[in-house]
Amino acid sequence: MFGINYKYLAAAVVLFIAMVIIALFFQGGFLRNHFGDILVVMFIVCTIRSIIRPRMKWLCLAVFIFATLVEIGQYFDLVGLLGLTGNALAETIIGTTFDPWDILMYAIGCLIMYVIERCRDRRYQI
Repeated sequence: MFGINYKYLAAAVVLFIAMVIIALFFQGGFLRNHFGDILVVMFIVCTIRSIIRPRMKWLCLAVFIFATLVEIGQYFDLVGLLGLTGNALAETIIGTTFDPWDILMYAIGCLIMYVIERCRDRRYQI
């Protein structure tokens, strides 16, 4: 159950680099505003799976709930409530703008990870 899974660790690193590139070089549009949200939840899933091995359906559900709660926190100005307004790192990680479409992107990212895992399992190959 515990131990480093280097495939997921490598995937997490690649996803992190992709997210940094999007954050640095794209200022708007679908890639920045929505695709990045898909990558964020995929990154979180891969990071967790690189260390521990929970069932993918529960991990994806937990990550989706976590991301959705963060999005709801944006609606209620969580950064401001925590006294972190102006802190670029906190504003980047937590976010400052609520967008209900982001919740759909989180669901898509988690679904992608779940389907990839199911396809990897030989018992469920498509």
